[in-house]
Amino acid sequence: MEHKGKVVLVGAGPGDPELLTLKGKRILEQADVVVYDRLLSPEVLALMPETAEKIDVGKNVGNHPVPQDQINRILLEKALEGKQVVRLKGGDPFVFGRGGEELELLEEHGVPFEEVPGITSAIAAAAYAGIPVTHRDYCSSLHIITGHARAGGELSIDFSALVRLNGTLVFLMSVANAGKIADGLRQAGMDGTMPCAVVERGTYPAQRKILATLDTLASAVEENGVQSPAVILVGKVCGLSEKFDWFSAKPLKGKRVLVTQPQKKQSKFLGMLRKLGADAVGYPCIETEPIRPFEADPGPYSVLVFTSAAGVDSYFSWLEETGRDARCLFGKKIFCVGSQTAAEWKKHGITADFVPSVFDGEHLARELLAAGVAGKEDRFLLLRADIASPELPEILRENGMDVTETAVYRTKAVCGENPPDLSQFDVVTFTSKSCVEGLARSLGRQDFAGTKALCIGAKTAACAERYGFTVVTSEKATLQSMAEELIRLERI
Repeated sequence: MEHKGKVVLVGAGPGDPELLTLKGKRILEQADVVVYDRLLSPEVLALMPETAEKIDVGKNVGNHPVPQDQINRILLEKALEGKQVVRLKGGDPFVFGRGGEELELLEEHGVPFEEVPGITSAIAAAAYAGIPVTHRDYCSSLHIITGHARAGGELSIDFSALVRLNGTLVFLMSVANAGKIADGLRQAGMDGTMPCAVVERGTYPAQRKILATLDTLASAVEENGVQSPAVILVGKVCGLSEKFDWFSAKPLKGKRVLVTQPQKKQSKFLGMLRKLGADAVGYPCIETEPIRPFEADPGPYSVLVFTSAAGVDSYFSWLEETGRDARCLFGKKIFCVGSQTAAEWKKHGITADFVPSVFDGEHLARELLAAGVAGKEDRFLLLRADIASPELPEILRENGMDVTETAVYRTKAVCGENPPDLSQFDVVTFTSKSCVEGLARSLGRQDFAGTKALCIGAKTAACAERYGFTVVTSEKATLQSMAEELIRLERI
């Protein structure tokens, strides 16, 4: 008997990855096959399981490399193979997303299916532009219309009916026909001074909003070079945009920031910057990998010293691999170079015994000696990268401390696909010397004169300066401090 799988249409929302629903995320992460569209954020696509078969059926205006009937057939065939199939679509699958068409063939063959609604750009783009699509004092209805005509055809819109409704009009897929829409509404009796708005790339950090009137709508679209995806809004509520535009008020709105951290660490900083409005792009220049085997039995040592979160992660992985856990650390003192390293310990239920006020190896050594938190009777086990700055062990040994160094992870440069054009970014961020060197190696350059770099600490800054970057250093060696420094620079 033929075993049938299942197809779930999942609406990914308009662009901001945080607008993906919890249900959509859960189903996507369980998929065997993902058939996905063009207008999806990289963060949403990153949720696809590594083991899933990924099929790109993305469309551009006038260019459909995978015809709709073939997409329908792909969904059917994969489901008949017994697979759990996710059809991942931008916005909402049932709002001009052709979701209904994709279900018809499945229904004919008795294939089970579901639909997970997504937030449509018709509402989200307006909201991110400060436009409430309904307002008791201005209108009492909302109308969503496709401004896209079939190839070679004319717009099939009853403009007279729309004008009589006196509500907010939202035109999707409409940029190419902005002039025809404006003409149609005017000819049907709408006042040429009616407020309008065009929202390009709605909910993305690069969102652009253009305000106009019905009379100036077509010229505004042309003069500003508006590109798809964009939404056209017509109605009195568009006049509220300047008053309610919360998105444009974000402190880093309009700034492009390149983040060079390792792939596994990027999400926190990228999320932090995007919440501040920045168009933050990840381009990992290094990656860390645990060193195995290594001798790091904690038994003989009274103090364990960690200089990075990667070291903590590698060490705990080693404990698990050797059949042990945090109980073997009972009675040990844990010293960390900074707050992020200490936070990694917190994940395992352990609070660091000492963290210096300035997050680097030299300050860790000098401050722990000044604080008297360890003595010459202690034995130090220093766990860190295979290549690291010498100040920490040198200072401790100069003061009579018994120090053993063990490399628990190594850092190596990686060259990602599609290297970035740094001229398209306002600033590049570096959280280590390795990130600086990794970017230089990836781009095949030694001189970056004229490119601004934000660095997490003095040693990283010194390395960036050697490569010619115009360097700014955060006040503290934390991601939060780096974000605050970007805001401060923007305000100067």
